Amino acid sequence: MMAQPVPHQDKKRVKVYELRNNDWFDRGTGFCTAKFATTEDGNKDPKVIVESEDQPERLLLETTIQKQDGFQKQQETLIVWQEPGSGVDMALSFQEAEGCAMIWRFVNSVQQQFQQNAGVDDNLSDDLAIETLAPVNLPTAELGNLVEIETSIRVMSATATGREAVTKFIVADDYISKLIPLVEIAEDLESLPDLHRLCNIMKSILLLNDTSIIEHAVSDECLLGVVGALEYDPDFPSHKANHRHWLSNQGHYKEVVPINDDIVRRKIHQTYRLQYLKDVVLARILDDPTFSVLSSLIFFNQVEIVQHLQTNPTFLMNLFGIFSAHYPDTRKRKEAVLFIQQCCAIAKTIQAPARQSLYINFLNHGLLRVIYYGLRHVDVAVRVGATDILISIIDHDPTLIRQTIFRQMHEGTSSLLDSLIDLLLVEVDLGVKTQISDALRVILDQGGGPAAVNEAAANNNANGGGNKQQAAELAARARMQLPIDPQHEHFLTRFYESSALKLFRPLIELDTRSHLDFTVQEAAMFSCLVEVLGFFIRQHHRFSRYFFIMHNLAARIVQLLKCRDKYLQLVSIRFFRLIVGLQEELYVKNLIENDVLGPILEVLVETVPRDNLVSAACTELFDFVKKEYLRDMVKQLVADHRENLLLVSHIPPCQDLITRYDQTEGYTTNMDYFADTDDDVTRRPPNVRMMEHLPIDLREEEYWDASDPEDEGEDHGSGDRLSENGGSSSGKPLVDYASDEEDGEDGLDNDTDDQSKDDGDDNADFSPRSNLSANVPPPERLSEKRRREEDEEDDDELGKLMHSKRRNSSSTESNSSITPGLTRRRKSSFTNGGSNVTPRKIAISLSPALRSGGPSRSDDDS
Repeated sequence: MMAQPVPHQDKKRVKVYELRNNDWFDRGTGFCTAKFATTEDGNKDPKVIVESEDQPERLLLETTIQKQDGFQKQQETLIVWQEPGSGVDMALSFQEAEGCAMIWRFVNSVQQQFQQNAGVDDNLSDDLAIETLAPVNLPTAELGNLVEIETSIRVMSATATGREAVTKFIVADDYISKLIPLVEIAEDLESLPDLHRLCNIMKSILLLNDTSIIEHAVSDECLLGVVGALEYDPDFPSHKANHRHWLSNQGHYKEVVPINDDIVRRKIHQTYRLQYLKDVVLARILDDPTFSVLSSLIFFNQVEIVQHLQTNPTFLMNLFGIFSAHYPDTRKRKEAVLFIQQCCAIAKTIQAPARQSLYINFLNHGLLRVIYYGLRHVDVAVRVGATDILISIIDHDPTLIRQTIFRQMHEGTSSLLDSLIDLLLVEVDLGVKTQISDALRVILDQGGGPAAVNEAAANNNANGGGNKQQAAELAARARMQLPIDPQHEHFLTRFYESSALKLFRPLIELDTRSHLDFTVQEAAMFSCLVEVLGFFIRQHHRFSRYFFIMHNLAARIVQLLKCRDKYLQLVSIRFFRLIVGLQEELYVKNLIENDVLGPILEVLVETVPRDNLVSAACTELFDFVKKEYLRDMVKQLVADHRENLLLVSHIPPCQDLITRYDQTEGYTTNMDYFADTDDDVTRRPPNVRMMEHLPIDLREEEYWDASDPEDEGEDHGSGDRLSENGGSSSGKPLVDYASDEEDGEDGLDNDTDDQSKDDGDDNADFSPRSNLSANVPPPERLSEKRRREEDEEDDDELGKLMHSKRRNSSSTESNSSITPGLTRRRKSSFTNGGSNVTPRKIAISLSPALRSGGPSRSDDDS
């Protein structure tokens, strides 16, 4: 019989779906027709065409019917197939069953003609044509034939033709119903081999990937028998599943509100069984085609269920009427919350327009009242359900919830936002607490600015930056420059005036706690609060900055570094890393005032023997401070916490901070000290403080206390040694400085001689000891050092200026208030010999005199 095309004027309304990543994508709604289209070579190809409903000239689908497409009709309104060229699964969902039947008659007639003409005008081999036409008969369903049945199905399933033939035989002969009684017989006989063969046979039948077989297998009359056979898996011979027990007892059907439509009620049962079959029974052995068929059946069932629920106003009124005050049975409210939760979970899988329509209908009938009730319920399952409902709506479109909160704030009533804050502070279930914190972030998201954020991320990638932390910082800085919607700005103003204070009150009142031993719930609460605060700082830059500084939250979060919960310490360190990464002047000043880096350094010192997330977060923070060189923070950290930095100096960022500070800040301070000698009070170089805390090398001390062989030779074997207090037993100076002709010409020979004479008397006031650390090699002998410095010609302009200034100030030495020993030591360093000494060497030579701590002598004593 020739296939009759569908008249053009009798088009049927249909939705076109395409399977992408195991999810059905809606390509649009249009009108479907089937006909023979004439090709360029004069042939007529059968085609199924769908024209767009909105744009009739645009085609949503134009596919040619071929015998390898495998067109199949599922249920009453679905036709599915696979495109031969691309292998993409397609589906047509008709609005009416009549339209689906009309298109299917045309497609089925074309496919039958292909099969009839398979041996005449195709390129198939003769063997394949004979195999196509050969009838298939499986052995009788008896225990004695199970081995033969299993082998026949496995052999025929190896080819596409055999698969199609055995599928038709099983459907036509209702073979599954004949196999089901054998399960009970084998169990009565306790024949485990027969039960294992029945399990393999049932698996092979289900994996034939035919929708009619699967739908029949999950029907009321076949379900328990099919899953009963699948309980005896031969791969696990010593174990038996309990699928029948679960489906009979635990999986029973509950009706919160009666559903009068028998078709919808049957689809609800079928959907649940298909999900159980896909996720539990066949989860280990599913192949891609069977998984696709099961997923498509579940998806289209869910679409029909949701469409029925949202288009039935009587059902919605009865459902939400359970939460009214005059409803007699309050026990059903828990079931109603869980039912709405399941509806929202199903809505996540359907297309956006249908999901939007469902949520709007729910909100119009009083969904917020349901959420209020669920959030305050004593049963944690109800609270989880209410939170899931709220998260589902927020994930879909947060403006639906924001508009409701705007209206509640305008009316002056208790808003949903306040209810979420109250629940976050008292909730004991950690999962619910985390969900609520996520909901707060989405509701209070500034919004408006994804383009700028994406641009910042693109610029970061273009510059070679792949660090997520840097991308987040760039996005936060870009967001700070964006304008805020006036309505949302008013909303944020109201939030920070009242709700924010309630939300962060535990953090603000943290200084009043006598101990930091938190319970699990309290630690989770503080962790959520710190993370939410960090999110607010990235989003609400102007509002959150004032709130953060006014309530001194930096000092409160620093307290969390002293608690015993490591993950809470980690959250706090990451929060400060976020603040530092913004590089805003107000935030940086606030962190410096509260000395935030000091406690973080203490945490690093405590955890540095172990390599964990806490130590890694601390190291990354200090590395960022070093790379960006936040000068004020580096200055405070090194100046006030040098001891702790030295303890972790083996970590590169910490060592680099010390080195960088000494090369910049320390060097500048030393130069200021030595350049200004007209002050009445001697200022102490900053690096002297560092030297006082460095360890003393005993071998170096013995070296300085011992006599110098060269000095003994020059003294003709006098054998003079330095005394323990640093003095000399002879009147000869410690170092015999050579005369300088330039000094003699300038009239400074007398000063040099006087200095040489006085050195012997003043050697008792200073101890020539080195303040270098143990890891620095001992200094060279003074005589050798002096000879080396005389041979070097240093043209440093700074040394010449200092040398000239020292020479000019030598006449006023007697009127100076500097200690005589220190003055003469400095004088000999600059005037005797006339060599240029760098400030670093000067500081080292001065340190013993400063370290002696003895009272200064007057000029008369000298």
